[in-house]
Amino acid sequence: MEKSANFLFGGTNFNRKKFAPDFAKFKNRTVEDDDDDRNKKVSFFEQEEESEEEPEQEKIASSSSSSKKRKRKSANSEPVEGFDVFKSSKKSRSKGKEVEHDTKDKTLENPKKELYRRMEQDALSRKQYNIHVSGNNIPSPLKSFTELASRYGCKKYILRNLAELGFKEPTPIQRQAIPILLSGRECFACAPTGSGKTFAFICPMLIKLKRHSTDGIRAVILSPARELAAQTAREGKKLIKGSKFNIRLMTKPLVKTADFSKLQCDVLISTPMRLKRAIKAKKIDLSKVEYLVLDESDKLFEQSMLKQIDGVVKACSNPSIIRSLFSATLPDSVEELARSIMHDAVRVIIGRKNTASETVKQKLVFAGTEEGKLLALRQSFAQSLNPPVLIFMQSKERAKQLYDELKCEDIRVGVIHSDLPPGERENAVDSFRAGETWVLIATDVIARGMDFKGINCVINYDFPDSASAYIHRIGRSGRAGRSGEAITFYTEEDVPFLRNIANTMTSSGCEVPSWIMTLKKKKWKKHRPKRDSISTRPKDSKIEQEE
Repeated sequence: MEKSANFLFGGTNFNRKKFAPDFAKFKNRTVEDDDDDRNKKVSFFEQEEESEEEPEQEKIASSSSSSKKRKRKSANSEPVEGFDVFKSSKKSRSKGKEVEHDTKDKTLENPKKELYRRMEQDALSRKQYNIHVSGNNIPSPLKSFTELASRYGCKKYILRNLAELGFKEPTPIQRQAIPILLSGRECFACAPTGSGKTFAFICPMLIKLKRHSTDGIRAVILSPARELAAQTAREGKKLIKGSKFNIRLMTKPLVKTADFSKLQCDVLISTPMRLKRAIKAKKIDLSKVEYLVLDESDKLFEQSMLKQIDGVVKACSNPSIIRSLFSATLPDSVEELARSIMHDAVRVIIGRKNTASETVKQKLVFAGTEEGKLLALRQSFAQSLNPPVLIFMQSKERAKQLYDELKCEDIRVGVIHSDLPPGERENAVDSFRAGETWVLIATDVIARGMDFKGINCVINYDFPDSASAYIHRIGRSGRAGRSGEAITFYTEEDVPFLRNIANTMTSSGCEVPSWIMTLKKKKWKKHRPKRDSISTRPKDSKIEQEE
């Protein structure tokens, strides 16, 4: 033990006198205690040897129990989460911040996702119906007329009247133009003939105006021709059936005698000239007009009507007025003028811009001379006369000449031109609508906007003076999805402008002889050549009659 003590206390100075009592205790320790310690050590190793000789089952049991104990110890030794108040509060704060951050991200992402989803759906819908738009924040196109009630609070009588008129679902122009106007945006729209443009601007007008008012005129619709204005008024009155709205047509007697301050009128439909006369006479106040529609806007913006239109636009001085332009053809010059009088307008094009209706079968026929035209016309009537047929002439004099040639034949023929009094013009249109007249000879006065249901054939007896005139003429056929036919006679004088019409035909899917497409395209300059008078009588007989 001394050795062990020396070993333990080696390198140190130990004061035995001072610690004598304590030292005596260690020194008095018996040898038996040392033997016991040695025995314990021996017995410990012996136990280990014996434990190695134990069966494997006991080893597995002991190892499993020991592993369980270790797990329990480790489980007990691990600190419990959330036990520390300060740590748990920090964690809860960090978690709360993460949750708040996530919710903020979600709230920011959700509107964006919804916006992108809506934009994608709108793009697919427009592609389906061949709608092309340009502008900012364009409203979604309509899926059905029932959306007018859910999205815009449309009155029941409008939906009922649409159903009675046979409108099951919106046409492409109605799908896009109606939401634009109902959202308070201005627009200029180009859609094929017979595509439902009239209801595209009357319907949102009535929904926005909501109810009849005695405050004066609140909407104005301008049309280039009296017949078109009368037709628009007639169609509008069908849509207000069952309401107290007043739609009035500006007639000549109304301009002379009416006192518009006392006359109840919500929507006024007129030609530019008649409305300008009323404004000049100070008989009408347009300062409260909320909607101004220019129907067949490219015709209204021609030089002959531009001053009249300018006067009407200035008279409609309401700062919150909504202007809209509709036509089947929209030249670039008209677009520029439209943008100058409109604010943040949306441009809507259905199909291809300035193209003819694809439902009309178009054909070019070479007649050679004026006599050849009349012979070709009579021959086509003899082979297959499928009324109603509309024939277009380049002037009122030529319309009269052709009427004189056909009126004595076994054909129910009528004529309409600007020289006729308003009553006779209305009778000519009404008898043609009723089927009393089989063939109507006309000038371009009814080439625009007039809706004659079921016209089977349009004949351009005289070559049109522009591509837009051609599109509007043949557009009297093939309306509202029906099929139609268009025949255009041409002579040697018309050949230089043949390529222009051929381009319009090919853009709408019609076949054109290849030699025509090799011709040079000539710039239009109101192609109205001086033509020979229309007659099949020999020249000698004409001279005899004159003598």
